[in-house]
Amino acid sequence: MSLRDELIAVMVPLIADLAEDGAAAVALAGSHGKGRADALSDYDFRAYSDAYRPHLQQTPQWQRFLLEQRRFQKLGARMDGIWMRSYQGVRRDLNGWLAGQVVEKQFEWTIWGYQLPTDLSTQLIAYDPRGELQSWRMELAVFPEILRSAIFTHYRKILDYWKSDYHYTSKVIRLDLVFLAGITCKLVNAIMQVVFAFNRRYFPGDGWNLVLAHELPQLPPHFVERMVEIVEPGNAPDRWHRQRENIVSMINDVETLISAEVGRKLPSAVVELRPEARGDLS
Repeated sequence: MSLRDELIAVMVPLIADLAEDGAAAVALAGSHGKGRADALSDYDFRAYSDAYRPHLQQTPQWQRFLLEQRRFQKLGARMDGIWMRSYQGVRRDLNGWLAGQVVEKQFEWTIWGYQLPTDLSTQLIAYDPRGELQSWRMELAVFPEILRSAIFTHYRKILDYWKSDYHYTSKVIRLDLVFLAGITCKLVNAIMQVVFAFNRRYFPGDGWNLVLAHELPQLPPHFVERMVEIVEPGNAPDRWHRQRENIVSMINDVETLISAEVGRKLPSAVVELRPEARGDLS
């Protein structure tokens, strides 16, 4: 038995027993859930229950979990802990996503914000006594069109705003590197969000973006190679100017791809996104 198989076999019942009724649903998320794990991947367990044992960390169930966790860590398995979630909380957030709400939750361990559909649609279900995890997966089996439209609206406005914004141009001229690092990350993420939604695929989260993008059926020309050039602009003196030009070119190509299907261009978002145009000066 492999270390991975042994870890799952041992840890799943221990995690399930942390629930008040001793039967939490358990899933393995992250790279292992997506089938992309390598030697550097850690084990991201999720638990789902209505309630967990009171004073959990003082219970024998928790101590048994910790003992086995430490044993596997000594064997080389990376497992920081588990995320214990409530059925009710997940159901509430999932309803929001299915209704077309981009509900990104900010946690320190995720750079783009936690995206629930990514987790629920890719996690490896290890124990599902009530069938809730499988039910959620089935609800997400077909990409919701209302969510697709919401993602387009949200991220295309960002892309449309920044591609022609004077402040971006001025920061390139001034070589304001901290700003350029931030805006590059912001726009790269927006591009990836739109491209995955266009292909009716859930955004993959923090890892494997370009690897998974390479498998998408509809992409702008030379998408992966151009995205690599954007995030690795090289050492030439004009690299920041070229980086901006490459980003703007990619934004235009993404918009062309979408417009060919939707049949219309996105209205300019510049006025809408400026707070002062809304009278919001707080």
